[in-house]
Amino acid sequence: MHTSLLALAALLALPSAAGAAEQHPASAESLAAAFGARPGAQSPELSPDGKNLVYIAPGAGQQTTVNVLNLVDGSIKTISYANGKPLKLVHCGWSAVDRIVCKLYGIAKLDGVRTSWTRLVGFDADGSKTVALGRPNAFNQANQYDGEILDWMSGTDGKILMSRGLGAEMVDTRTGKGEVVKPETGGGWTDGSGHVRIIGFDSAKDSGMLTGRSLYKYKLVTGGDWKVFSRVDADGNGLVPLAIDGTRNLVYATQKLNGRDALYSVMLDGTMKTDLVYAHAEVDVDGVEMVGRRDRVIGLRYVTDKTHVVYFDPEYRKLAASLGKVLPNLPVVSFVSTSADEKIVLLFAESDVDAGHYYLFDRDTRKLTEVLIPRPELIGMKLAEQRSITYKAADGTEIPAYLTLPPGSSGKHIPALVMPHGGPAARDVWGFDWLPQYFAQRGYAVIQPQFRGSTGYGEAFFNKNGWKSWQTAIGDVTDAGRWLIAQGITDSDKLGVFGWSYGGYAALQSNVVDPNLFKAVVAVAPVTDLYLLETESDHFTNANLIAKSVGSGAMRTMGSPARYPGQFVAPVLMFHGDQDINVAINESRFMNAALLKAGKQSRLVVYPGLDHQLDDSVARTDLLKQADAFFRVNLKIATP
Repeated sequence: MHTSLLALAALLALPSAAGAAEQHPASAESLAAAFGARPGAQSPELSPDGKNLVYIAPGAGQQTTVNVLNLVDGSIKTISYANGKPLKLVHCGWSAVDRIVCKLYGIAKLDGVRTSWTRLVGFDADGSKTVALGRPNAFNQANQYDGEILDWMSGTDGKILMSRGLGAEMVDTRTGKGEVVKPETGGGWTDGSGHVRIIGFDSAKDSGMLTGRSLYKYKLVTGGDWKVFSRVDADGNGLVPLAIDGTRNLVYATQKLNGRDALYSVMLDGTMKTDLVYAHAEVDVDGVEMVGRRDRVIGLRYVTDKTHVVYFDPEYRKLAASLGKVLPNLPVVSFVSTSADEKIVLLFAESDVDAGHYYLFDRDTRKLTEVLIPRPELIGMKLAEQRSITYKAADGTEIPAYLTLPPGSSGKHIPALVMPHGGPAARDVWGFDWLPQYFAQRGYAVIQPQFRGSTGYGEAFFNKNGWKSWQTAIGDVTDAGRWLIAQGITDSDKLGVFGWSYGGYAALQSNVVDPNLFKAVVAVAPVTDLYLLETESDHFTNANLIAKSVGSGAMRTMGSPARYPGQFVAPVLMFHGDQDINVAINESRFMNAALLKAGKQSRLVVYPGLDHQLDDSVARTDLLKQADAFFRVNLKIATP
């Protein structure tokens, strides 16, 4: 970490510049650059006194920079950077009004195996006096993960509670020195005042291989021995702690109820008194909303077609209602950070047609001020509405999805893409999404199916998972394409498929089960062979869990598109970073070679030095341009 001399790119909109707009030519190159650009303000955090804001911004290539915005005079300083080779900045916060702590992440080899690494460093608000906050292991060797922050504490003295080495330590971020406060544990949940109250253990066999089961223990506020809180089996049954309310001496936890995750409160006074807080009849409780340096729980959230928040805290409930009136066009509001006294609140507001704005709210003056715009390149551009729809799968099941049509389009007989999400244990959420928005700007209709195997809809919809039940999941994806044709949104010769990660797998496997449906296939970092996917985890403790998740026997073979290249009719374009540890690049290379050997049309674009996310503006811009050009040729679309 060194003090950076790089100038900060124009990515900030202060109050005086709010609402400024630029003219954006609709050329393929300019649109790809606008949507491919990494967000210009990431992970912002308010200082304890509410006078400064630290955030991460992209630099050249894979570089990331640390920036401090003075909220009093509006000045911005780039105080440090990471070059991305291999470490990049992922989050920064404040241990005092003049001291910043940042977490870095990167991919490097350990004993010949490519794996992830993290590092924690502290430095003054001007970028000086850098101190490494991690600790070497018992053999005085570098740890893969050198520490985690458990509690940011008050922000008055530069001390934070960390998990590192011997256990939980109160660490002085100015010196790096720590005092062990809980030698029996190195992690867990705190009460917001520096006391670890719950710890978790992942069950493992004698070989060290994880079983998928977990054990959680808790401690009384008065101390004493650890007591069993819950045991969670490999299917997720049991109480899973989320956050502790230290003032009420309870923990919020999820547990299955009628096949869906519900939220409970559990007393930590020895009685384990458990009360249902909230359950939804159709979807899972997604998590809890927390604010402030103590991660105070103020509500819960769940997602139907849109995200909903149920506020426990009356003040934030009132504030959210007021913001809904002040910012009616930005209905998705989240409270990001606050000053130590919570009088200054940083919030983020967005919608499907607005990439979002960070606002500062002063509780005393009731003033709302825009301070950051993550995607200034899109200001003034008319974005496409993301509609919530459902369609019937072949077995009659209603499948939720999002449909995005080009701005001003009739929505009839236009080129279209099916865009399944990654995971598969994930789901799309209503709001700004750079990929469908880009393709909508280029004239495509985009449908994002929440295929069975997606999370958030309960156990029955999860259907084991998208690997074991790939036939159902892929059937839902292909049915989305058929629905587009049946609705007259597109024609059979103008339908393509685009997917990333599991979405890339779905894009490829769709062409095994229904070779004539899609006329062009783009897969980014795709899984292509379920045997390879299992092999990739051989050196890791979750190898047994991966093997279990992908199933076995004939279904695994049949679910591996690289083993059926002869089935493909449509041309294939793949993209992959060569540092990907989520899905190894060998998967795409294997698929590409198999397709070419079978005489099929296939091309693989490799991005050196990039991981699964392709977190590089130049690479993402290139991906968008090449994918669009590929679809235009193969779907026979005139280029504007």
